[in-house]
Amino acid sequence: MLFAGVSVVMGCRLADTDGITPVPQFLAFLPWLVAPTAVGLALVLLARWWPGVVWSVVLLGLLAWFIEPYGKSGEPVGPAVASFRVLTSNVEFGQATGALTDAVRRERPDLVFVQECEYTCDAELKRTLGGTYPHRRAVEGGGSAGSVILSRFPLKAADPIPGTMGMPGAVAEVRGHAVRLQLAHPMPPLPGQVDVWKRELGRLRDFAADTSGPVLLAGDFNASQDHAAFRRILDTGLRDAARLAGDDRTPSWPARTAPTLGAQIDHVLLSADFSAQTARFLDLADTDHRALLVTITLHVRP
Repeated sequence: MLFAGVSVVMGCRLADTDGITPVPQFLAFLPWLVAPTAVGLALVLLARWWPGVVWSVVLLGLLAWFIEPYGKSGEPVGPAVASFRVLTSNVEFGQATGALTDAVRRERPDLVFVQECEYTCDAELKRTLGGTYPHRRAVEGGGSAGSVILSRFPLKAADPIPGTMGMPGAVAEVRGHAVRLQLAHPMPPLPGQVDVWKRELGRLRDFAADTSGPVLLAGDFNASQDHAAFRRILDTGLRDAARLAGDDRTPSWPARTAPTLGAQIDHVLLSADFSAQTARFLDLADTDHRALLVTITLHVRP
């Protein structure tokens, strides 16, 4: 039974599909499937069931293969023109607004992407951080629907990506260079909502494929590198800043069990115009997500 359950999940991973519930939910925790597979291996060794031993070894080999980082890496070509810091945080219906404000004042990022920032959160960020971050783009909404981009850099308007929850966009002027910013917050893969989740991740993939020049896509993707829908975003050429900084498997959700157990579903994705120096996951009170803070550098291509 252990091997059968793991085999279904691994079969979908091999087929490059997210399948149907409960496969997408289990795929988020793919590295942790090593545990039930190892338990099964111990049982079949005790029982001397040799086909089961072969089965378990194959599963463990596949798990080891797929745990490796996915997507492109490497340094961009061209001189560096600006280094800055980016913070993304899901504040869980605005509950962690105070903790986020403290973290922003302490860490002083240049760009802040905030998800699940409802009306009260939006007003509080305006009041407490409006002087430090005079430029902003937002999709207002209650509950989980509101999202905000705060910036030290001047921003021009850009169309948001339509979704169940707000995904605002902007164009930042960074040292005279235009950088396309996009907040990501697709629907989570809840039972009965997997098709919506795939569709909204597909819109993010289309955005990444159709946008040229420096691009920065950040937020709560509700997906890890083990989801096919997220890998298709990386296949456009965007690179995960946490991976570039050596933290590709550090969990960001759920905060209660991270970093011991969890999945990395909060990301900062960069076009090939950027390099990433550091990535840190910050524990904030009153939210089920850890914030992600990255230091990146913009390069000018020859």
